[in-house]
Amino acid sequence: MSMEITAWHAVYNARHTATDQRPFTRAALRRIARFARPHRRMIGLFLLLSTAASLLAVATPLLAGRVVNAIVAGEAQRTVVLLAGLIAGIAVAEAGIGLLTRWLSARIGEGLILDLRTAVYDHVQRQPVAFFTRTRTGALVSRLNNDVIGAQRAFSDTLSGVVGNLVTVLLTLAVMIQLSWQITLLALVLLPVFVLPARRMGTRLAQLTREAANHNSTMSTQMTERFSAPGATLVKLFGRPEEESAEFAARAGRVRDIGVRTAMLQMTFVTALTLVSALALALVYGLGGVFALNGTLAAGTVVALAMLLTRLYAPLTSLAGARVEVMTAFVSFQRVFEVLDLKPLIEEKPDARPAPDGPLSVEFDAVDFAYPAADEVSLASLEEVATLDTRGGEQVLHDVSFRAEPGQLVALVGSSGAGKSTIAQLAARLYDTGAGAVRVGGADVRDLTAASLRGTVGMVTQDGHLFHDTIRANLLLARPEANEDELWEALRRARLAELVASLPDGLDTVVGERGYRLSGGERQRLTIARLLLARQRVVILDEATAHLDSTSEAAVQEALTEALSGRTALVIAHRLSTVRQADQILVLEAGRIVERGSHEELLALGGRYEDLYRTQFAEEPAAVPAATRAAVPAAATD
Repeated sequence: MSMEITAWHAVYNARHTATDQRPFTRAALRRIARFARPHRRMIGLFLLLSTAASLLAVATPLLAGRVVNAIVAGEAQRTVVLLAGLIAGIAVAEAGIGLLTRWLSARIGEGLILDLRTAVYDHVQRQPVAFFTRTRTGALVSRLNNDVIGAQRAFSDTLSGVVGNLVTVLLTLAVMIQLSWQITLLALVLLPVFVLPARRMGTRLAQLTREAANHNSTMSTQMTERFSAPGATLVKLFGRPEEESAEFAARAGRVRDIGVRTAMLQMTFVTALTLVSALALALVYGLGGVFALNGTLAAGTVVALAMLLTRLYAPLTSLAGARVEVMTAFVSFQRVFEVLDLKPLIEEKPDARPAPDGPLSVEFDAVDFAYPAADEVSLASLEEVATLDTRGGEQVLHDVSFRAEPGQLVALVGSSGAGKSTIAQLAARLYDTGAGAVRVGGADVRDLTAASLRGTVGMVTQDGHLFHDTIRANLLLARPEANEDELWEALRRARLAELVASLPDGLDTVVGERGYRLSGGERQRLTIARLLLARQRVVILDEATAHLDSTSEAAVQEALTEALSGRTALVIAHRLSTVRQADQILVLEAGRIVERGSHEELLALGGRYEDLYRTQFAEEPAAVPAATRAAVPAAATD
């Protein structure tokens, strides 16, 4: 490696130095070793080849010096040709070893990235909903990308670099001292001039890089928020385009200025180090030349020393920064381990069993619940705050008990924040109860396998979330093995088949981010089609027609009627007209069931339900004729 390449390598490492260097711990090293264990044979071969490459790197200068001595001594041409052939053979061997080590490095590095990413992704998938409501998505994605890659460098770059450079330095110094200890000592005097500026420059470069990264992160967040469909709409309605543009331009301008300063600092550093290397070579040639003319050294020895010197400074400089590289990689591992150390709140028991067959009841038995505190489900670094919010853990459900018999519809009504959506989330086991039990078909949901519970309990939420994918892919999320006829049947029952058939790409139409290429009613009916395709026996409707116009609401209610047929249902309703014919209506306030009964019974009771009903329908008579049970609840946030 030439001096100039070494200089640029030092610049790169300086810019990517971790700022929160933490001490090594044996526990962390053991965890790193566990990730490395599947690749141990490749790592061993990788290190062996790196050592061999270092040995060959020292052999070439010695052979070059021998060639010069042969020429000066007037030896036979055959000797010179043989030496040149050896140099060529070593070059070929170095090239082959270089390709093989690069292949091994790639296999080890990419394999480690795969292992780490898979481990983090699988672990994150098991986190409770509270984790995702608190975490900034960009910070979490960074763990899967930047930190995983940083950890991978520990094996693909840093480990081999330290071993190879250490072998090269020791061999080169031993050979140089043997050739001329005087020139070797004088050459090493210039080493601090080469290394110390790199250390000082690294701090400044790291500061500039961090500042640019912060500005880029802020711009990225601004673009992500403003370029989404809801964000763009909000800016158009209430935003200040001129101020938004000026703020963005100011940050972009700062990044530009930092880029110019960084480029000049880098070039100044590289130029200075290249100059130092030239001075070192001049010293070797000058002093070595004098020794050669005096007969103290052979001419070939001077050439060998010069070539060895160029191969000494590079690994010495790399070793000087090896601690920084190791600590950087170690910090990346620790940031990955932080996520892996977050214990999921929902765990499947080793002896978990499938959900019972046949129609199923849903029962809440003296359930108390408090949402987890921040330190149970999140990290300050993932929320991008200095310290976690200490609030949380307050009880939101108190001694909630009710039972929905197989095939019954139970409606949950009450003020916003009364605990209706919390009950829905507990029934789907998005959280576990603090006390009491939630049972499906008489079995505690904590005793059931996650797969069977997902196949048993279905939920439609008010936002009708869809992935940025095709209609087909969003439907198959419910049942991947479904065939074409089953997909169209689900769409027909959800009153959406005619619309999808009219689209140019049909089932292969991309719905856009969060399904925003569809209207609100179409989006909800597609989520209902997904529910129908899943064929779950328990259905939870969490304000499933919120914010829809009358026409869309009517279409969605028709689809919901189809979805509820023959199923046990928990329905959260804000508009009480939609739950008049529910088998049982539960009125919640402050996390407690304060009233229960049929529509007529609750009106006759003259309590909280009557207040809610008359507030919504003051113009209607108190007694409402019985209707068919086709009506299905509307929506609003809890």
